[in-house]
Amino acid sequence: MDRVRLIIFNAALGPLDYRVSPGMAVEPGSVVIAPLGPRQVLGIVWEPERLDGGAEVPASKLRPLLEALPVPPLSAPLRRLIEWTADYYCAPLAAVARMAIGSMAALKGGGTTTEYRLSGAEPARLTPQRAAAMDALHDEQATIRELAERAGVSEGVLRGMVGAGLLEPVTVDLDRPYPRARTDHAAPDLSPDQQAAADRFSAAVRDGGFQPFLLDGVTGSGKTECYFEAVATALALGRQVLVLLPEIALTENFLRRFEARFGVSPVLWHSSLKSSERRRAWRAIVSGDAQVVVGARSALFMPYARLGLIVVDEAHEISFKQDDGVRYNARDVAVVRAKFERIPVILASATPALESMQLAEARVYTKVELAARYGGAELPAIRVVDLRKDQPERQHWIAPPLVKELRDRLDRGEQSLLFLNRRGYAPLTLCRHCGYRFQCPNCTAWLVEHRLSRRLACHHCGHEVPTPEACPECATPDCMVACGPGVERIADEVTERFPAARVAVVTSDTLGSPGKVREFVEAVEGGLVDVIVGTQLVTKGYHFPELTLVGVIDADLGLEGGDLRAGERTYQQIAQVAGRAGRGEKPGEVLIQTRHPEAPVIAALAAGDRDSFYAAEAEARREAGAPPFGRWAAIIVSSEDEAEAREAARAIGGTRPDLPDVLVLGPAPAPMALLRGRHRYRLLINARRSAEVQRVIRDWLGQLRFPPGVRVAVDIDPYSFV
Repeated sequence: MDRVRLIIFNAALGPLDYRVSPGMAVEPGSVVIAPLGPRQVLGIVWEPERLDGGAEVPASKLRPLLEALPVPPLSAPLRRLIEWTADYYCAPLAAVARMAIGSMAALKGGGTTTEYRLSGAEPARLTPQRAAAMDALHDEQATIRELAERAGVSEGVLRGMVGAGLLEPVTVDLDRPYPRARTDHAAPDLSPDQQAAADRFSAAVRDGGFQPFLLDGVTGSGKTECYFEAVATALALGRQVLVLLPEIALTENFLRRFEARFGVSPVLWHSSLKSSERRRAWRAIVSGDAQVVVGARSALFMPYARLGLIVVDEAHEISFKQDDGVRYNARDVAVVRAKFERIPVILASATPALESMQLAEARVYTKVELAARYGGAELPAIRVVDLRKDQPERQHWIAPPLVKELRDRLDRGEQSLLFLNRRGYAPLTLCRHCGYRFQCPNCTAWLVEHRLSRRLACHHCGHEVPTPEACPECATPDCMVACGPGVERIADEVTERFPAARVAVVTSDTLGSPGKVREFVEAVEGGLVDVIVGTQLVTKGYHFPELTLVGVIDADLGLEGGDLRAGERTYQQIAQVAGRAGRGEKPGEVLIQTRHPEAPVIAALAAGDRDSFYAAEAEARREAGAPPFGRWAAIIVSSEDEAEAREAARAIGGTRPDLPDVLVLGPAPAPMALLRGRHRYRLLINARRSAEVQRVIRDWLGQLRFPPGVRVAVDIDPYSFV
């Protein structure tokens, strides 16, 4: 091989050809460094016949590769997955390929690095910044930059602490091996149904070949224990396993269960890893030393050496859908990767996505059911509270029947959970004197008051301001009025009604790291929490035997806003949070507060009739030509200049294809018309299943040219419609 074609990590350039230097060994999938003008760039060698390189450059004009990096080449199945993802989601091939290189630092090899930790020395004097750093960095060890981010101080403060002996250096081996999992560490005691499911999964791992399973089990049925036996089989065969979780917050609970079964923790892969941890994990993945990898979406594209099984836990979760960059759905891409790798894949959920249910009905997926909770535990009783009849007191949001049940649980020493999928204290804050509303300057969104941190924050772009003492419009002091409840306000109401109750607020603000999650789980399991008030973060994965009451504060919240999957999402969310109740020996109860008890989703939840809800939802989707019976795609046009975005959207709309099986709606201003400082317009495409939507979109947009400030993004199978 004397010339190669590279994917360069610059989507604007396209594939480039290079000459292979004498003595350099490369093959498709090799990661190399190549010259590009005066710079050096990273590239991946690709089969030239699979890439359009334009007119062939004469060999005499090719520049030589500079270096082949000492990492195994990306395998053929992974390269095919990258191609499929780029094609299906209308994404640049280079952007998808980049996701396989999870740590640039790991490409150069192993070695050591220096991290720092508190030395334990007593300071002679402490500045406020150093005191804050010492409070924040207990049990932390990382680079100076990472410690500065975690402590919220400058790197200069920490370097001064190093000089003063308050922080000490630690040499870290970047390639130290992970402890080995033991398949016989703690064999589980499975029910007959669990054992049958586990045997089926284990046989699929032993047999090899692509086999997609839908593990449909009620909450508390022991789905994790079933697929753990398939994990054990893969490990015994020397194969690697990938387990995808939708939220980092679920990792802590999963780690505890995994360690109890296999004696060690799995290898983690998510955005909160330190740079040294990311480097170590990536190199262990490509070498095959990482036996079981547990991670978020991005773990799906890692270059595993011997992948033998993929598990997607909580497979219904919309968190598996990436909403920027490459807009892929990790649940669906996991199935495609399993197909290319010729291995089994298990989608586990108590409330599967309608698309997954339809594929199971069509026998594309093999459905494995667990209809009962493990150990004889009963599913909770569900009761609907009609807020039109049982109204909460003025400026309160917990209805009398739920207040009574909370009091009963507190009297019995049992735990309760109140669910409201709205962070902060209140969704809207205004001035009672002049009516001024606090709005984000970067987004079409109100600033949300967070009293715990004394700030007003935008949940879309992260913009924050301190809560003002006076109205910025009329200067009236102490005039701010909170409108509506968030979880912090519900927590205040619980504390007001039950002063002795120990309340934990659980949101992405309060559980922002694995360490915080660990503290929360230990507090609940240790009986130090009486009432949990949380968002969707508490709807899944947790097992608290003393939690016997779940209250849904506003079941109608998810039905608002025109989301085309609103009914399904609401059903899944409430069913999942309801599943936290009564998981031990004590029976559980769920109270659902609603103003629309007649709504199909609420009626189905109250009756425990999931099948009828899914049947009605499927029929409505079929009539609307919506997934899984039709195709959706979105085109999102954005620019910092509103007129520029509008004109670009009109240009796209004016050249729309006229096809009998493709309907184009829009352009129209997006519901979130301003997001992170960019004005946005949307077009929605509805097509029959038979339509080649991706080809239509590529041909359509390929003929247009846009100003440099305009971004045009394509979202295939969109979940967000803002």
